[in-house]
Amino acid sequence: MATAKNPAEKGWLWILFFFLPALAYPGPLSSAWGFRIDLPVEYRYTGGDKRDSFAFQSPTGAALDLKIYPGSEYPSVNALAEDIQRRLKNQGTAERFEYHKKQAVLLKLRFSAGPGGGSEGWGLCLELDRPIRSGDKGKPLLLALAYGPAAREDLQLLHISALDSIAPTLADRLTPGPITERLHPRGKGRYVPVAGLAAEALVYEQDAEAAQYLVDREFEVLRRYEDSPLWKEAWSRFYRMIYRDSFDRLANIAFALERHWNIPVLENRDFAGKVLEWVQAFHYERDLLGSDFVNLVAAATEGRGDCDSRAMLWAIVLEQANIPTAIMVSSQYSHAMGLADLPGTGAHFNFGGKSWLVAETTTKVPIGQINVKTSNTAYWIGIAFE
Repeated sequence: MATAKNPAEKGWLWILFFFLPALAYPGPLSSAWGFRIDLPVEYRYTGGDKRDSFAFQSPTGAALDLKIYPGSEYPSVNALAEDIQRRLKNQGTAERFEYHKKQAVLLKLRFSAGPGGGSEGWGLCLELDRPIRSGDKGKPLLLALAYGPAAREDLQLLHISALDSIAPTLADRLTPGPITERLHPRGKGRYVPVAGLAAEALVYEQDAEAAQYLVDREFEVLRRYEDSPLWKEAWSRFYRMIYRDSFDRLANIAFALERHWNIPVLENRDFAGKVLEWVQAFHYERDLLGSDFVNLVAAATEGRGDCDSRAMLWAIVLEQANIPTAIMVSSQYSHAMGLADLPGTGAHFNFGGKSWLVAETTTKVPIGQINVKTSNTAYWIGIAFE
C-alpha cells in the first residue's frame, strides 16, 4: 500500500487484505493530517506508510483502507469519488453531502474484486484541513474504503461504525460522525425544558433520535465481543463513541445548567455536586432487551436513564465546564459511576495516573460517597473519553 499510486487499482485492496501481517489493536489513531479514527476493536493495522496511507483488517473479513491525497491530484471530493467509482467498476451509488461545511461523498460499494461473490461495503471521500506540505494546492482529501466479502452481511455494521468514527479535523472530534450526520441531519433548533429544572436549552429537533441511533448501532457492535478477550477495549470504545456523538448535542444544555445554578467557576466541586443531585433525581429506567442505555439528549430533557446514561451525562456536563472527567464501569456489579478530577475528601478511584473522585449517580448521596457493597476496586475498570 505504501507504494501504490492509485489505491483503487484492481487488486490493490485484496493484496492488502490477504498478505500483510496483522499488528495488535492500536486504539484511537491520530494522523499528522489532523484526522482521527477509532475503529472497532477487532481491526488490526496491517500496512501503509502511517502518514498518507493506512490499511486495517479484521479476522472476521472486514477491511478498511485509508489514503490521503495532498491536494493536487484531485480538484474536489467529487472528482476523487468519480475516479474511485471508475477504477473499482463500482456498481453502488454515490451521494454528495456536506459535513460541517466540508464537501463529502458517501459511496455504497459493490464491486467484483475479492473472494467468492465479490465485495460490498461503504466508502467516504472527505475534505481535510489546509495543506501541510509546501507547494500543495487545494485542500487535502481523505479516502476511506470499508468493505468485505459480499456474502457477509453481518460486516455491514462494522463498516458503518468504522467510517463513522472518522473525525476529519480537530474540530470534528467532539461532534457527531459523518455517517450519523448523513443519515440523521440535526434539523432545526428549538428550546425545550431541561428535566426537573426551571430552565430551557436549545436542542436540535433530530438530536435525540440520532443519538439513540448511534447508541443502538454501537451496542450491536459491542455485543460481538461479549466472550472476547477484547471485551474491555470494546466496552471503552462503546462509551467513547457515545461521548463523541453526544458532546456537542449537550453543549447548550450544559450551558443552561451553568446559568441556572450560577456557581462561580472556581467552585468546581460545588458545581459537580449540583449536577450530581440533578441526575440522581432522574427516573430509573432500564431496557434489558435492548441497548439498556438512554441516549443523553433524552436523559437530559426527559429525566430518565440507567446508571451509565446518568454517569456519562454528568461527566459531559462537567467537561463542558472544563472539569476533567471519566467513568468507571463494572460487569460484576452491573453498575457505572462518574469520575472527576476534583480535590477534597471522599471515595477515589486510581486510573490513568490520576486519583479520581467518585460520583454515585443513582442514589441520593453526596459526591465522593458510594455503597460499600460496590466498593471493591478490583471489579471496576476506568474509561477515558479522549
